[in-house]
Amino acid sequence: MLTEIQLWFTEHPITTNILIYLMWIVLLFLLIGWIRRALKRHLPDNATKYKTQKGVEIIGYIIVVLVTITYFTGSIKDFGLAIGLLTAGITITLQELILSIAGSFYIFFVKVYQPGDRIEINGIKGDVIDIDSIYTTMMEIGEWVSSDNYSGRIVKLSNAFVFKGPVYNYSQDFPFVWDEFNLPIRYGSDMELAKSIVISVAQKHLANYVQESIADWKEVVTKYYIEDAQVDPTLAITMTDNWIQFNLRYIVDYKKRRHTKHILNEEIGKLIQATNGKVILASATFEIVKIPTVQLHNEKNETKNAE
Repeated sequence: MLTEIQLWFTEHPITTNILIYLMWIVLLFLLIGWIRRALKRHLPDNATKYKTQKGVEIIGYIIVVLVTITYFTGSIKDFGLAIGLLTAGITITLQELILSIAGSFYIFFVKVYQPGDRIEINGIKGDVIDIDSIYTTMMEIGEWVSSDNYSGRIVKLSNAFVFKGPVYNYSQDFPFVWDEFNLPIRYGSDMELAKSIVISVAQKHLANYVQESIADWKEVVTKYYIEDAQVDPTLAITMTDNWIQFNLRYIVDYKKRRHTKHILNEEIGKLIQATNGKVILASATFEIVKIPTVQLHNEKNETKNAE
């Protein structure tokens, strides 16, 4: 039996080489899987486990490519020629796949984004929950849901999109955003009292964000060519035809934008009501004027009646 098997291998060298190659590949994948499981058991936190497993996965792909080329060419010196021939043959049919794999390397090494970041890419906004060699997986934000709330949909995007358009990152380097809201105040209100209400509420609820953002913003100014911006809340007043518009601009944690705006509006509204009419919120009003009755007279009929 053993002699027959050896004879079959001798008579079919190509098949034998392919089987040996597949055996090596299977062993490599088993080894990679074992290393990932071992690291998962011994590493302390989820973030370190995730990054380490992704690193092992990428290294594994590189080793598989090198083994494949050296096995069929016989020498690592033929690496460039083999890659050139391989690329020429599959570039057209596997263009999107190649871009996706290249995008995964670009995301990993350049750190365009990472799991936990909130990004917007290809018109889709959400929190990154996974990045593999082909897809970026996101928990979607927005769509039919107002503000920055989860819609509940899981979105998979090709990593190739990092080369095709802008990537908006809400949390990298500077995990804060500037937000604002407008407050219409009726003419005749106590302006100084209104300003003191808005500023006091802003300082009370935004002081922590200001303090936390100062150090991060200094790092951004040092790292990038950008002017130093003001992180303290600012109040701008505009006179309109209908009311005096208060515009409050402030910095806030990108994940607490909606909640912070709710707190500011709620407390400012309560304090304005407590002024007993000294400060009144304005609203657009329209007055409908009654159209007068128009009486039409026929001159010919009036002439006949007079005769």
